[in-house]
Amino acid sequence: MQSEALHAGDAGGHALPRDTDVLVIGAGVSGLACALALLQDGRGVTVIDAGRIGGGASHGNCGTITPSHAPPLAAPGTITRALKWMFTPDAPLYIPARFDPALWRWLGGFALRCNHHDWLQSARAKSALLNDSRARLADWIATHGLDCEFTESGEDYVFHTQSAMDKELRELPMLREFGIASEVIDGPAFEAQEPALKPGVAGAIRFSGDAALRPDKYVAELARAVRERGGTILEHCALHALDADAEGVRATTAEGELRARDAVVAAGAWSPLLASAIGLRWLRKAIQPGKGYSITYSAPGLVPRRPLTLREVSVCVTAWPSGFRLGSTMEFSGYDDSLNERRLGALERGARKYLHAPVGPELRERWFGWRPMSRDDIPLIGRAPGHRHLWLATGHGMMGVGMSAGTGQLLADLVAGRAPAVDPAAFDPARFA
Repeated sequence: MQSEALHAGDAGGHALPRDTDVLVIGAGVSGLACALALLQDGRGVTVIDAGRIGGGASHGNCGTITPSHAPPLAAPGTITRALKWMFTPDAPLYIPARFDPALWRWLGGFALRCNHHDWLQSARAKSALLNDSRARLADWIATHGLDCEFTESGEDYVFHTQSAMDKELRELPMLREFGIASEVIDGPAFEAQEPALKPGVAGAIRFSGDAALRPDKYVAELARAVRERGGTILEHCALHALDADAEGVRATTAEGELRARDAVVAAGAWSPLLASAIGLRWLRKAIQPGKGYSITYSAPGLVPRRPLTLREVSVCVTAWPSGFRLGSTMEFSGYDDSLNERRLGALERGARKYLHAPVGPELRERWFGWRPMSRDDIPLIGRAPGHRHLWLATGHGMMGVGMSAGTGQLLADLVAGRAPAVDPAAFDPARFA
């Protein structure tokens, strides 16, 4: 968690201005990345958030920067697996059986994307943004001096069974076509390279272009960079209403009203809850909250040399100088705010199958967060349809940290009317309106 000192200092730092150039709604990783890119363009920026900086999915994920994760969740066979796991509460993908019309409408649209053609289309779009963001992030780290334990480590996908590995190997030609390099390592060779693993590994795939950072520190550093460049960030300042017209926007917040030339909605999984307030009711059918979990420890005596994805159990393992984290799972249970012990336990049980030291001596945090899952697993980045001065940067699913720098620059380019480095067509929010 971020320190209480940080919150106390922010609370007394600024009052809500009456006017601002750009209003960014959401102080998570996407909102702060957009704010930083807009400030680099010479725009004035005010960021507001109903909670605290990085209080959502930005905080507790595994911090891997992964062009290798371009293949989307909406894939052939996903719906079959989800139905099979519906009565298995600790399954990697879990949809509790319940009456939720909004979820079932979303799942209907999601199911239509679970075919090879749409899967390939989504993977192509995601890889373009992930690759751009991966390169841009390294530049941001250096330019802005972001102290977030960033390391160009690569990442290893580890397999216990040859059948699971063979399935993954079929995706490698596509990933190479998208510029994502990989190396296949057999079981004995990989065990010799990675002493943290128990014997019995079938093999591994190494993605040397992946990287890692400490996500809560990264978000805190983005906030610092935004403030140092003249941006204002107001925590605990909820948006109540947003009216857009030809001249700009008028926002009604918990701290009063302000006018802005442009507004960017980057509220992550809370974006559908703002749908009525911002006049974009169709957001409710575009995004669902996907609940993820993580457990953070002090480092055990034997940690992996680079981040691992334990494929059969769908557990991500990341070690930083400051800690050790197990994370993953996907649960579509709406905005349920309970900490599910069984799903947390599944992370440890999965890690025990693979690692000599699956947990650290000191438990530091048990966490859940809601990821903004778009129906096609592609984020919504661009102008809100029908609005000249209202923009969206949301729906990043599990890739918010990895797509952050690219999202910020893409949004800034579109606001400025420049041709962006990434083709914006696939990210156009109008596809859901």
